[in-house]
Amino acid sequence: MATSKVKETKAKTAAKTKTSAAKTKVKASASKAKASAVKAATATATKSTAAKVKAKVQSTVQSAAKVSHYPVLIIGGGAAGVSIANTLRRKSRLLEIALIEPSEQHYYQPGFTIIGGGAYSLKKATKQEVDLLHPSIIWVKDFAETFEPKKNSVLLKSGDKITYDYLVVCPGLQLDWDKISGLEETLGKNGVCSNYSPKYVEYTWECIKGLESGTTLFTQPPMPIKCAGAPQKIMYLAADRFRKKGILDKFDIQFCNAGPGLFGVPFFAKALSKVIADYGITTNFGSNLVEIDGKAKKATFEVTDGDGKKSKVTKDFDMIHVTPPQSAPDFIKSSPLANAGGWVDLNDRTLQHNKFANIFGLGDAGSTPNAKTAAAVRKQVPVVVKNILRLINNEAVQEGYEGYGSCPLTTSLNTVMLAEFSYGGKVTPSFPKLDPRENRFIWWIGKKIGFPWMYWYWMLPGYTLDIPSKESYAEEFLDKD
Repeated sequence: MATSKVKETKAKTAAKTKTSAAKTKVKASASKAKASAVKAATATATKSTAAKVKAKVQSTVQSAAKVSHYPVLIIGGGAAGVSIANTLRRKSRLLEIALIEPSEQHYYQPGFTIIGGGAYSLKKATKQEVDLLHPSIIWVKDFAETFEPKKNSVLLKSGDKITYDYLVVCPGLQLDWDKISGLEETLGKNGVCSNYSPKYVEYTWECIKGLESGTTLFTQPPMPIKCAGAPQKIMYLAADRFRKKGILDKFDIQFCNAGPGLFGVPFFAKALSKVIADYGITTNFGSNLVEIDGKAKKATFEVTDGDGKKSKVTKDFDMIHVTPPQSAPDFIKSSPLANAGGWVDLNDRTLQHNKFANIFGLGDAGSTPNAKTAAAVRKQVPVVVKNILRLINNEAVQEGYEGYGSCPLTTSLNTVMLAEFSYGGKVTPSFPKLDPRENRFIWWIGKKIGFPWMYWYWMLPGYTLDIPSKESYAEEFLDKD
C-alpha cells in the first residue's frame, strides 16, 4: 500500500513537472513568436513608412502642378534655377517655392569639354535633379509654354496653370541643330561629333582617340553661345593628344569661326593666338558652318570676307567637332517677356525685368551682355535672391551684377588659362599677382576637381561666398605682351 502510494505520488509529481515544462516551453515559444511578430511588424512598418515617404516625394513631383499658386515660381532647373531655389530656401525658411523643369537628370556642363577630351567621365558630370533640390521645394516636372505676366500666371504643357507673386526665368539656351543642313542625320557618326550634348559628348573622345592622321575641323557659330571658349577648348585638347602620341605633324587642324577673332576679350585673344601658333592650327574667321554631308565627309561654310561679300566653301574632313547655333528657347522668344532679340528683357545690373517688376531672370536666356557661363550664374544668383527678398519687404531693388563671367580655357591636357572678365571687356581676375594669361597646372586641377566640387557642393546647394574679382588685379599685366 505504502509502496503504491509512493509510486502514485511520484507519478503525480512527474506529471506536474512535465506539465510545467510544457507550459514553460509554450510560453517560450509564444515569446519567440511575439518577438518575431514584433520584429516583422516593425520591419513592415519601416518599409511602409519608407514607401509612404517615397510615394509622397513622387506625389510632390507628379501632382504639384495641380496647386495653383506659389509665392515664388522658377522656370528652369539648370545651374541657375537650382541655385536660386536653394539659395532662397536658405535665406527664407517659410517661403513657398516651386520650380518647373521637365528633365530628371542634371548635368555639370562645364565638364563636357574634358569628357570629349578623354579626361573626365559623363557619370561624374551627371546627377538626379530630385537629389539637388531642397525637399521643401516643389518640383513641377513639366514644360512651361505660355506666360501671362499681367495675370501673374504661367501655362504648362500639361494644360495646368500656375500663378505666382514673383517669377524667376532661367530656362537656359536652345541648341538649334536643325539650322545646319544635314547635321542631325549624321551627328554621332561619320566622324561628326559635338560636346554640346550629353548624348554625343562621349563620341568626341572616340573620334579623337581613333585618329592617326587627317583633317580635323572645329566650328564656332555666330554669337551668342554658352561658353564662347568651348569650341576651341576641345581643339587644344585634341591637338595635345596628337602631340603626346607623336603624330601632331600628321594633322591639318582648322578652327572655322563665324566670328572675326579668337576671343571677345582682346587681352585673352592675343594670348590664345600663341597657343594656336604652338599647335600649328589654321584659323578661318568669318566661316559659318551651314551644311554637312557626313557620309561624304564634306562640310560647307558660308564665308564672309572683309568687304561683307559672302561665298560658299566646302571642306573635306576626317573629323569635325560642331558647335551648334544657339538661341533663347522658342517659348521665350514668342512671349511677352522677350526683347526684340528674343531674350528675357532684363536690367543689366539688377536682373529685374524691364517691364514687369515682379519678374527676374538670369543665366543663358537673359538679355544681359555677359558671357553665358556657370561662373556668371554664380555671381547673378545673390543679386536676384537679394532683390526678390527686398521686394517682399517693400524695399527697392539694388544694382549688384557687374557682368562677371569666367572661362577656364583648357590649352592642353594639364594647363588652363583662367579668363575672367566683366562688362565692357574689363579683365577682372579673382587672384592678385597672377598673370591671367598664363597657362597654369593649378587651374587644370581646378577644372577637373575644384570647380566641379564648388558646383555640386557649394553653388547648387545655395551657399554664397563672394570671391572678389577686381580690375585692379590685372592692371600690372595689361601693358605686357
